Amino acid sequence: MKDYEDDGSWMWVAFAPECRLIVAFVIGPRKQYVADELLKLTVKRLSELRPLFVSDGLKFYTKALLNEFGEIEAFPRTGKRGRPRNPKTIPPEDLEYAQVIKKRKGGRLQKIVKKVIFGKSIEEKEISTSLLERQNLTFRQDNNRVSRRTIGFSKKVECLISRMMLYCTHFNFCREHSGLAYEDERGIKCKNTPAREAKITESKWKLRDLMTFRYFKTSTG
Repeated sequence: MKDYEDDGSWMWVAFAPECRLIVAFVIGPRKQYVADELLKLTVKRLSELRPLFVSDGLKFYTKALLNEFGEIEAFPRTGKRGRPRNPKTIPPEDLEYAQVIKKRKGGRLQKIVKKVIFGKSIEEKEISTSLLERQNLTFRQDNNRVSRRTIGFSKKVECLISRMMLYCTHFNFCREHSGLAYEDERGIKCKNTPAREAKITESKWKLRDLMTFRYFKTSTG
């Protein structure tokens, strides 16, 4: 587990590939508690229908899913001498989770392994992180603060979080996506936004709509 840990600032992202929606993100080190935080944020924004979870081979996600959805299985006492077996956490039957593990050697990709962690009815074609990987590239192209080897990085994590919050909200509600095409009432093909595709909004927002939206209530007293 320690081999996976890193104290640097990483951007953890939960992404819905069907509608290209950025569900949640967290900025933090590569530690178990950050994976737990990302999953808690994600679960708050999901419907009652539990989706198929897919990630890379980072081991923190497996434990985070068990921490959030796991069920405690207790073992009956056998009546024999000795310490009884401790209860263990097991995944529920409807929890589906798979990993895309990339094996590298000398910095070069050698093999891609698709591995089912929880669930029995997952098809291999469903196990993919390609759209999220493309979204990570879009992050770096659009925002110099998360580009690699750049002088435009944020000196404070708080500033990076604020910048990414604005970017992700604009991406979800205002930015049209070429992969989300639909026909309007006139039969004209249009590009949709992730939020409208996910039926969070009924229309595509303009920047003015985003900047004037009352995100929270303030006291007038």
